[in-house]
Amino acid sequence: MKRRDVRAVILAGGRGTRFWPLGRAAKPKQFLRIAGPDPMLLETVRRIRPLIPARKTTLIADARQTSQARKLLPRLPKECFLVEPEARNTAPALMLATARVWLENPEAVVVVLPADHLICDVAAFLKRLEAAVEAAARESALVTFGIPPTSPATGYGYIRHNRGAGRKIAGTVFYPALGFKEKPDAVRAAEYIAAGDHAWNSGMFLWRAGVFAQKLELFAPELRPGWTAIVAALRSGGATKLKSAFRLVPAVSIDYALMEKADGVLVADGDFGWSDVGAWSTLAGVWPRDGAGNASRGETLALDASGCVVWNPGRLTALVGVRDLIVVEAGDALLICDAGSDQKVKDVVEALKRTPKFKRYI
Repeated sequence: MKRRDVRAVILAGGRGTRFWPLGRAAKPKQFLRIAGPDPMLLETVRRIRPLIPARKTTLIADARQTSQARKLLPRLPKECFLVEPEARNTAPALMLATARVWLENPEAVVVVLPADHLICDVAAFLKRLEAAVEAAARESALVTFGIPPTSPATGYGYIRHNRGAGRKIAGTVFYPALGFKEKPDAVRAAEYIAAGDHAWNSGMFLWRAGVFAQKLELFAPELRPGWTAIVAALRSGGATKLKSAFRLVPAVSIDYALMEKADGVLVADGDFGWSDVGAWSTLAGVWPRDGAGNASRGETLALDASGCVVWNPGRLTALVGVRDLIVVEAGDALLICDAGSDQKVKDVVEALKRTPKFKRYI
């Protein structure tokens, strides 16, 4: 297989409000040790090392989170950290990161990875990633992974793809995407699962830098002025120009800005034990569980209790006669909620913002 110029772009920003009270504005999910022994960002960087060297890895985030990332990864060269002028969602961030690659080599393959996802089968992931790199290098396509759904989840976007038109590239089958779907309600999600041609949107993408620029031109022309301005600002090296250029791009996700509109999107099965670790309840599938389905960090005594997730390292938690609770002790704040309502933890953060005396807990 031909040796490719491959660059990793790791989206290291994001607020992670669903993991309050452990996650705060100063320490969002990607910096937490919740899915393994190390912060999720560090695990993401290590995971891709066999395919992509450190010098070709870019972490993009705002100034505050970049500072944290540099402390966590002191051996990464300074040029690996790309500071967003401000946090404006993934479309501006990926346009900036891809433009920097494009200026160096339009044929380079850009691998976009969120910093806060869990991959259980790393060997399978690297095999799929290597094939996806080859697909992006050979085809004028945007490439992504669709996660085979295990339930009619309403917390994910979906990708519909043509299972009858797949073709192998580097040993992996890639299917033409037929459409991206927003997070559905329960009825629609069940229909997607029954259809058999829908997958969860993983939020991982690959493209050649030049192909990305072409797709913007064809399918998102409203973004072209921002792209042109960002390229000019990078060439000039002016921070003020870059900030102005960055603001020309709408603060939207790359899914909405480009992926949902573009032709020529290829999807491979992401069957490598993926989880976006999107809320406290997802950790029940990550941490070891007792016979009653309780998962915990910290000593836990469960009497007639089941389906609970507990974070209380260094202390004993006693659960008596309760079902499906989330219990998180974070020193200065305690969260107790129904496991089925943990997506609403972000609403707690919004309520704290509106209450002056509670702002210190954000």
